[in-house]
Amino acid sequence: MSQHPASVGKYELEQFLGGGMSHVYRAKDRVLGRRVALKLLTEEGTSDAETKARFLLEARMASNINHENIISIYDFGEDQGRPFIVMEFLEGESLRDAIRKQHLGDFQSRMRIALQVARALDHIHARKIIHRDVKPENIHVDAGGKVKLVDFGIAKAEGVQLTRAGFTLGTPHYMAPEQVLGKPLTPQADIYAFGVLLFELLTGAKLLGGGGVEKIFHEVLHAPLNLEPLKTANVPAAVCALIERCTAKEPAARPQTFAPVCEEIERLAPREKQPKSVPKPQLQSAAPKAAEGLPAFLKKRTANALCALNKLPPALRTRGGLMFLAGSAVVALLLALYAIVALAHLL
Repeated sequence: MSQHPASVGKYELEQFLGGGMSHVYRAKDRVLGRRVALKLLTEEGTSDAETKARFLLEARMASNINHENIISIYDFGEDQGRPFIVMEFLEGESLRDAIRKQHLGDFQSRMRIALQVARALDHIHARKIIHRDVKPENIHVDAGGKVKLVDFGIAKAEGVQLTRAGFTLGTPHYMAPEQVLGKPLTPQADIYAFGVLLFELLTGAKLLGGGGVEKIFHEVLHAPLNLEPLKTANVPAAVCALIERCTAKEPAARPQTFAPVCEEIERLAPREKQPKSVPKPQLQSAAPKAAEGLPAFLKKRTANALCALNKLPPALRTRGGLMFLAGSAVVALLLALYAIVALAHLL
């Protein structure tokens, strides 16, 4: 896109990043001096009452969510009649790009990504929000493996109805059967999409084959899902079973919340062990050698002296540190002798 507004409110637009009905820009907050991402509804979107209402609903919902694995919303409003949302600017790439470029690391790394996604979805479900568009494009991963769930554009809050009759929202490959049929959705729709995403995360391939939307929807509704690629990828049987439960045709057969899903993933992919602390240098090992051939009372005193040395700070346990201590002791002794002599002359 060659043309874009120079600014929106206090935000200076620097680069167009992409978008459809809404455009996303890298921008700079001129007041706070920080880089942000700004999502601006197009003129076409602004002229459609439902699209505008959905955009504003996204802003209100997302701005009330605070979680380490969900993108932070800083501000939202309207500029010259066009709604905008200001978000944190994320470094890294979408999970889609990470899968395509094979940037995901080993099995444990992939499961840690899955766990963060599950925790984010569990958090929004606790606030009566269904995302409804869980897919790799809506998950961001930074270089350190930190995950952020993004884009609440078609999320639905409990008790809010915006979808036109007969119009289904979502991305075909990740839509649950009830979502395809346009039925009222529950959190189990996100759990289904998560199962499909976990399959793709572990195999690098989509769960459903190619073809048009009608073919995909037929598979979602009627065909048993092919989980064989999981075995080919040497995915543990327990993880295969979890994916199978999450992608069950009937919502009642899936986990009812993300809490047991998170627990299962934590059990299957425990945190990495912390590196063992490096032991402090010890001098006791020199005690037997140093005490060889000494009388018993000197052996005891030598051992005591070495124990005392081990209690010194590491910096003083070096050759230079010990020489410094010895020199300090000599100076202290000379000062004491001088004080004694001076006191004797006075008397």
